[in-house]
Amino acid sequence: MDGDQDQGNAAAAEMREAARALLSVLEPEQVRELRAGPARLDAPELREWTYLPGPRPGLPTEGLGGEQREAVDALLAAAHSAPGAELARGAIEVERHRRATVGAAGPDRYWVRLLGDPDGDAPWGWRMNGHHLAVHVVITAAGMRVTPHFIGAEPARIADGPQAGRRLLGPEEDLARELVTDLDAGRRAKAVFAAAPPDDILTRADPFADPDLLPAGLPYGDMTPGQQTLLERLVRRYLDRAPAAYARECWADAVARGLDALSLAWAGGLAPGDRHYYCVRAPDFLIEYDNTQDDGNHAHSVWRHVRHDWGADLLRAHYTEQHG
Repeated sequence: MDGDQDQGNAAAAEMREAARALLSVLEPEQVRELRAGPARLDAPELREWTYLPGPRPGLPTEGLGGEQREAVDALLAAAHSAPGAELARGAIEVERHRRATVGAAGPDRYWVRLLGDPDGDAPWGWRMNGHHLAVHVVITAAGMRVTPHFIGAEPARIADGPQAGRRLLGPEEDLARELVTDLDAGRRAKAVFAAAPPDDILTRADPFADPDLLPAGLPYGDMTPGQQTLLERLVRRYLDRAPAAYARECWADAVARGLDALSLAWAGGLAPGDRHYYCVRAPDFLIEYDNTQDDGNHAHSVWRHVRHDWGADLLRAHYTEQHG
């Protein structure tokens, strides 16, 4: 665990340096936009978020110069593992393709907010939000948190152009389909809760993650060993978006709570191209994926954590200790 703590500290230090680098290349007015938000990171308004198009509080990326945009990209990469950073960049790249396809090519429209002071000892964090990208980071001396974490892709499969054939969330879809199609009739009857999938993730932009909003599905303990392995791979695909030490912490927590508490539920068709939805429930976290809009060519994926979202557990511990 000491190694993981060292790696976690290193990831936090990298993010701190990335935030400082961004501040160093911004103009004073841009810094004021970047710092939009209340002083306390547990303020209720900081749980307001959306993955839909439209403006947000914070510094807009569409007006940034090259050096400034590079600094934003470095901050985004620092909040992820290498595969996670590829997904986050990919959401932006697929969004560029979408805009070009509909004749609305132009600069990227995302907003970055810095919360707190990366140079101090108090909790601090940042977030980057826009269409199909929502990254939320909170850091204290005790650790880091990176949820809610949302990645979407419209289209889910790019049909033409330089990115033709790209499926940004292909592994997230394929692992779940491989699992559900491997189920026998009895197990599949438990896992598939509806013939028609919902139009979107069920938790939408809820400020609080609630696994009870999701269907019960098929428990891990009722799966064959091979199916259990597929479910573990699927869960870790989402957790591994985060820096490695935090991803391992989340997986170790899931194992300690008992993997039998995991379950998978599916709705919709089983063939590639069919509109479909799935979710994974656990006591502490939830995962949702849908590919239902635009006739099954518009995907959403989200990882939420009951205790960790918005850094709630870290902030509660910090403020309790501070007042004590």
